[in-house]
Amino acid sequence: MKIGLTGGIASGKSTVARYLAQLGAHVIGADALGHRVYEPGTQGFARVVETFGEDIVGAEGRIDRKVLGGKVFGAPERLAQLTDIVWPEIRALAEAEMVDVARRDPSRIIVLEAAVMFEAGWESAVDEVWAVVVAPEVAVERACTRDGMSAGDVRRRIDAQMSNEERRARADVVIDNSRDTETLLARIDREWLRLTGNDGRKQREQVV
Repeated sequence: MKIGLTGGIASGKSTVARYLAQLGAHVIGADALGHRVYEPGTQGFARVVETFGEDIVGAEGRIDRKVLGGKVFGAPERLAQLTDIVWPEIRALAEAEMVDVARRDPSRIIVLEAAVMFEAGWESAVDEVWAVVVAPEVAVERACTRDGMSAGDVRRRIDAQMSNEERRARADVVIDNSRDTETLLARIDREWLRLTGNDGRKQREQVV
């Protein structure tokens, strides 16, 4: 069983991923795979440098993400060029890991955690998509407290993301995290019981 887990800023997606890992799922983080795509010697590295120029490579031979970001920020066509390279590479890495895990433990649930699940079209790589949503005002409060961001910066990031309404419409399972952590984990317990027949509450540990 492969689950795609997605959600916007301060939605609690990472908390859900950590809890699913505690319950026994194998969690694959798309962000971590994204860093591997930029590693020197990889196909992703070569294609990004070819597309955006040798000047994005720093003195240590690695892609300088700040320099690259400066080339795509505010330039939708250039950003699309980058995601057209990076997203398929991430998917290929994720699918290879899924195959490896399924071969070693066919009954294990696999979770692909990705903020851009729908934008990248990765829902076709999983059996169900779970979307964690939170009211925008709650996301602003949490992000300001957790990350020290300004309310204006958080709202701009929310406005740039897919809306909760669209996530709700496209997801198989919607997890509303506008309340407390205990309520969130109880919601995950119900889905875990549906998929596995096991009561997650008995395996629960402290989730920070």
